[in-house]
Amino acid sequence: MGFLTAAAGTFSGGDTLYKLAVESGFAGLVVDGGWRNLVMIVIACVLLYLGIVKGFEPLLLVGIAFGCLLANISYFPGLSADLNATNALYHPELWDAFLDPNSPYYHSYGHILTNAGLLDVFYIGVKAGIYPSIIFMGVGAMTDFGPLIADPKSLLLGAAAQLGIFIAYLGALGLSKLGIPGLEFTQKMAASIGIIGGADGPTAIFLTTKLAPELLGAIAIAAYSYMALIPLIQPPIMKLMTSAEDRKIKMTQSRPVSKTEKILFPIIVTIFVVLLLPSTAPLIGCLMLGNLFRECGVTDRLSDTVQNALMNIITIMLSTSVGATMVASNFLKLDTIKIVFLGLVAFGISTAGGLIGGNIMCKVTGKKVNPLIGSAGVSAVPMAARVSQVVGQKENPANFLLMHAMGPNVAGVIGSAIAAGFLLAVFG
Repeated sequence: MGFLTAAAGTFSGGDTLYKLAVESGFAGLVVDGGWRNLVMIVIACVLLYLGIVKGFEPLLLVGIAFGCLLANISYFPGLSADLNATNALYHPELWDAFLDPNSPYYHSYGHILTNAGLLDVFYIGVKAGIYPSIIFMGVGAMTDFGPLIADPKSLLLGAAAQLGIFIAYLGALGLSKLGIPGLEFTQKMAASIGIIGGADGPTAIFLTTKLAPELLGAIAIAAYSYMALIPLIQPPIMKLMTSAEDRKIKMTQSRPVSKTEKILFPIIVTIFVVLLLPSTAPLIGCLMLGNLFRECGVTDRLSDTVQNALMNIITIMLSTSVGATMVASNFLKLDTIKIVFLGLVAFGISTAGGLIGGNIMCKVTGKKVNPLIGSAGVSAVPMAARVSQVVGQKENPANFLLMHAMGPNVAGVIGSAIAAGFLLAVFG
């Protein structure tokens, strides 16, 4: 930064001008490593374009992108620690110390709060596992489980779509066995990477926080990015694995589901799943509580709050804080690229697994099931179901698959939470 010093000396009141020059974000862009921040600013703008112009899940992607933008225009590794401590909205070094067992600030939220920027405070909810559970409560309150109750075989499609989780887990371990430098993963790391295949951001955050917190930033970004990009990623796989004739299949209307069934379903599922896998209690419990608020008929105010005000608040805090982890010093490295790539593989295999299940069910039922609904078995609700509807209507404009696809979609949400609980029970 010597040129800044020289330049400042040519002005009267040089001390003031120099102070303004060296403390600005523009100065941070020209010091060591500043180009990385510039790259991340460009990435943030691309993500904003995808969210705003292309409409790729804007409720998530706009917040993630802007969180990334805020973090990278306020924190510059090349500037002094004092300046970063004063100006930064997110401090990666604080969270590094939080995760380091040898640090005096290991798991010290007090140290975080004492030195935190705004996005650090938001991020505490991610680390503590608060946001994922509340998001699940909102999803439960907004989702009609009726299609799943009316067509229980949808559970099989939701289960089939979890294939990518376990294939990616085994793939990550397999790469480690090859001994390739930079591709070493522990079982806990491999499990955390695999859960990306479920296309369930809250579940990915919940599991990674427990098993491999050092990977949380990259995994959260990968999971939410693929959720947002489902309309771009899934259709080519769907067209590749299904025939045009099968994509035209019209499904008959499902049977009506009684109010009693809808009330009993979340209670029964909670009892069975939590007794089977206690580690799933935060996610499954909140998911089913939200759905019970929706269906029981005596908690309309609570259901409305969870669906709207609470869900919106948590989405803002979650998306911006997850985006903030995309600081240049953490994101632009080989580990992140590996995780993002393996996550994409996992998501692709999960989509393929659901479609394989859909094709099998199509043949077994004598062409009564459109195989496209199998792709909705990933947990991204209702985005994956919407994609099934869109692809199906392109082949047959009179085809309405949305409600049929919601069955596997809801099953996928439950399935990914169960998969995470299983992995947590084994490796936690």
